[in-house]
Amino acid sequence: MARYRFHCTNGLECVLDPVGRDIRVPERLPERARAVAQGVMTTLGGRPDWRDWQVTVHDRTGRRVLLQAFVPDAAAA
Repeated sequence: MARYRFHCTNGLECVLDPVGRDIRVPERLPERARAVAQGVMTTLGGRPDWRDWQVTVHDRTGRRVLLQAFVPDAAAA
């Protein structure tokens, strides 16, 4: 099991994950990143646009292993 940190940013503001979360199966990182994004949107609610926000997932060494947008690209839908 590895520990990952899920930081969120729009390039100007940051919501940092100082503790992280143990994830047994790395393929579940996108699912957890979506849950983190949803939690931030709920906590910081009242914003009209989340398109600039993304979750950056980092492993124990600080290496970025995933970058995921809060809002899926409409063109990909």
